[in-house]
Amino acid sequence: MLNTFCKHPLWEVTTLLAEVAQGITPADTVIQNAQLINVCTAEIQKNTELALVAGRIAYVGASAAHAIGPKTQVIDAAGQYVAPGFLDGHIHVESSMLGVGEYARAVVPHGTVGIYCDPHEICNVLGLAGVEVMDADAQRTPLKTMITTPSCVPAVPGFEDTGAAIGPEDITATMSWPSVVGLGEMMNFPGILGGDAQAHGEVAATLAADKVVTGHYSMPETDRGLNAYIASGIRCDHESTRAEDALAKMRLGMYAMLREGSAWHDLHELAPVIASGAIDSRFACLVSDDNHPHTLVADGHLDYLLRRAVAEGIDVISAIQMVTINTATCFRMDHELGSLAPGKCADIVFLNNLSDLVVTRVLIDGEVVAANGAITFELPPFQYPEWVTHSMHVRDPIGPATFAIEAPSTADKTVTIRAIEVIPERVGSVECHIELPIIDGKLESDTTQDVLKTFVFERHHQTGSFGYGFVKGFGITRGALASTVAHDAHNLLVMGSNDADMALAANTLIASGGGMVAVQDGQVLGHVPLPIAGLMSDRSAAEMAALVAKLDAAWHSIGCDMASPFMTLALIPLACLPQLRLTNRGLVDCTTFQFAPLVVG
Repeated sequence: MLNTFCKHPLWEVTTLLAEVAQGITPADTVIQNAQLINVCTAEIQKNTELALVAGRIAYVGASAAHAIGPKTQVIDAAGQYVAPGFLDGHIHVESSMLGVGEYARAVVPHGTVGIYCDPHEICNVLGLAGVEVMDADAQRTPLKTMITTPSCVPAVPGFEDTGAAIGPEDITATMSWPSVVGLGEMMNFPGILGGDAQAHGEVAATLAADKVVTGHYSMPETDRGLNAYIASGIRCDHESTRAEDALAKMRLGMYAMLREGSAWHDLHELAPVIASGAIDSRFACLVSDDNHPHTLVADGHLDYLLRRAVAEGIDVISAIQMVTINTATCFRMDHELGSLAPGKCADIVFLNNLSDLVVTRVLIDGEVVAANGAITFELPPFQYPEWVTHSMHVRDPIGPATFAIEAPSTADKTVTIRAIEVIPERVGSVECHIELPIIDGKLESDTTQDVLKTFVFERHHQTGSFGYGFVKGFGITRGALASTVAHDAHNLLVMGSNDADMALAANTLIASGGGMVAVQDGQVLGHVPLPIAGLMSDRSAAEMAALVAKLDAAWHSIGCDMASPFMTLALIPLACLPQLRLTNRGLVDCTTFQFAPLVVG
């Protein structure tokens, strides 16, 4: 794949690189006294020196003294380890609630030099124009922001209403964008297996452009279905939650992306596949998928994933390969990225040791961009257009009466309903059947059974449509929550124990242009405004982390003790994940892909 993410294309600087390697021309920078983590051979080379010029590596060896000239910058590694810059193979920047510029400010000091981002969140709200705005924000940073064009807008056609729709023609158009390297996660695996023309057309448009198709295969079936999915040209997948799933994918030549995000803690289950040492790890990558700002501020980014991988028994060199050369190879960019070798982009991370894995210095294209946890690059201002920051278009006024759910006509005093039971720290949900009392002809939340009324309102085109159901598992005893971060259509999601608090939560977000909020007894306990498409803010990671921490405390105060509960809440409308979901069109059985009635029988 043609790489446009280095300072200079290789063909422009071959003569210069050859001269610096031989000492004919001085280097821009020389790194001395380093311990090189060689991801090509999975070894550590002590007392290694590197010479850099034009943003690339010219020389790696025992002494680069011959490349030092009067203007050469010399960096003494003082025995620290140097590794290739870290690459996140699957990330949704929007989940950080930060614009790409602020996201770069947060992750680059942690060793992240490149991300393969799927901006399908903003695309579902604002279409490809929203993706272009994010790309423009990214261009002011040194972070290599490589875009995979959103493939599933909407995620599952016919089951939800989004702000935009993307088809094969749109995919073809984006493949010529300089920042686009492939197709975003193909969540419509039923369409791929069923021969859907649009799903296959999007894949075909990507393959015809000689770019990479990324996947989303969340089914436990790993025989015919998985073979068909991979045979269709899909190269990687981040949806494994069982060790056997990841192993099956790697055995079939698919890159298994082992996920560890703010809410999705899959690494503990998946790590044994690699930690056992029984198989080659070349088809394994570490990815974050979704990270909230408090995770980035408190724990870090890919450096944190490395520490988690090592804690789960994965060899540290293998773990580093999983965020460098493996990821670059997955995207067919290992000829330029992912290793420290002559000719490659000079994206380099300095580590204090191989136990703490603390990043002390970061270079991108040969320039020092972070040192001792802080960026060293300038971040020019960026103004999001007004149409991006005014995306709340709910048609009808919302009040307590909006949340009334009429019970079916029956002589019984109770009715059995379908409910979505969430699983903490997992993306899946379970359909459960709950017996609810009929109260004055209506169905209400029942906190004694941990069951809460939930609504999803369309907020893009003022259609006035909404769906309703019940959710179990959050532990909330009193109050309400609302969010416009509601994957993937990002409509207005409201859940609560009483109608008055639910109305307050909904109207708070309508007034703030979107975001997340927790209320109780008529008081707002925590509120994170997200005016950029209802998904992001232009505040810093530290500011957002503080707001999210207050919201998290509010969740706990009303009874929920799960990790990053707002991320679990955000998946309630995602109709491409098993088993039962709720969109603005109603309850969706995500095993049969049919609408499901609220009342059982």
